[in-house]
Amino acid sequence: MKKVTKRFFALLATATMSIAALGACGNNAASNTTKSGTGSAVNSASGEKVSLALGIWDEKQRPMTEKLIEAYTKANPNVSVEIQLTPYKGGEYWTKLEAAATGGKAPDVFWLNVLHLDTYAEGGILADLTDAIGKSDIKASFPEALVNNYVRNGVNYAVPKDFDTNALWFNKEIFDKAKVAYPTNDMTYDDLMAMAENLKKAGLGDGVYPFACPVDFQTWYYQTVYANGGYILSEDKMSTGYDDPKTQGGIQCWIDFINKDLSPSSASLAETSADAMFEAGQLAMNFAGSYMVPEYAGNETIKDKIDCVEIPTFNGVEDNCINGLGYAVYEGSPNKEAATAFAIWLGSKEAMKIQGEAGAVISARTDAQDLFAKANSTYNLAAYTNHADKAYPLPVCKNAAELYDLESKSLNKAYSGEMSLADVCKQLKTEADALLAKNK
Repeated sequence: MKKVTKRFFALLATATMSIAALGACGNNAASNTTKSGTGSAVNSASGEKVSLALGIWDEKQRPMTEKLIEAYTKANPNVSVEIQLTPYKGGEYWTKLEAAATGGKAPDVFWLNVLHLDTYAEGGILADLTDAIGKSDIKASFPEALVNNYVRNGVNYAVPKDFDTNALWFNKEIFDKAKVAYPTNDMTYDDLMAMAENLKKAGLGDGVYPFACPVDFQTWYYQTVYANGGYILSEDKMSTGYDDPKTQGGIQCWIDFINKDLSPSSASLAETSADAMFEAGQLAMNFAGSYMVPEYAGNETIKDKIDCVEIPTFNGVEDNCINGLGYAVYEGSPNKEAATAFAIWLGSKEAMKIQGEAGAVISARTDAQDLFAKANSTYNLAAYTNHADKAYPLPVCKNAAELYDLESKSLNKAYSGEMSLADVCKQLKTEADALLAKNK
């Protein structure tokens, strides 16, 4: 086992506090109790019993995960797999994983998002899956960008599980009352703004807004920053692009919605999230990641009143961000060979089909991506996958958590009107570049 470095725990402490509050796949999962332990250390190749633990954080995906385990253990009767579910909310999942890794008892296989990859890879927590992936059909069956999300210095650290993109959701009842035509797949940002203005003119009632613009990088402003030709991190990840007018243009467009009273204030959205407002019928439109579909579809207040379309283009450019999860193997697992075999199978056609048909997330495997939309024909869920190949990956680096935290706190001053965006970004660049300098 690689040595778990002290720097890993220092980095992870920061990551746990900051990323827990930011967008990520399935971070709205319900809590549940967990059972610790990684099982007995025995040789799977000999036919002896092997017990594995699989760490996840989404209760809504437990039934699907149980089906995966059932299929795998039926074909591999000497293997048993226990689910260890820890909530994502508040960073609990990562906190427990840190503690488990400290004691050498982390789950044999566990969910990992791209935002934590660099920290965990540097900390020696992740097993090298390069050879195993090379011997499988994963590279030929998954989008190259998704496979490469989990590669650092030529080493594969995870098998892609799923991905999430964003869509524009709308409340048909609110549109009908306002006598405004529904959103469509071919809208532009200007169309979105005009639609919001028409909704406001129609009068939506107290506490109801046309749209919402929280300080949310993954679902809102990174999309337009990239479409506008701006950037967050330089290619060498040693400097930021906050001072670039194109970057600022991709952020200012959402502040404009707030300034025109087409969105609740940043203070209001800090108290009540955009998702919560949409689910309460207080928003006519809202952006949402694909991981929110089970939440919306299960909400009795709105589930029969809503639908979604593709994210509007910005300056004629497709603007969507893509993020996702992977299956990682714990470097310290006493059953690393069996854990690796299980992780590779989780990327198989059979496994991805089981996951896709469950409809909770978009399977990362190319031939299973369309199953997400087919699993729930009530909504236009193809909006999430129609142009996924053009989506922008999130910018990540070793201290991404600190960067996102600094970015969020700084931009709040611009969204609230406390400072101009130009002044905020000037100060933010200085502080963010100093943060990145620590990586030298």
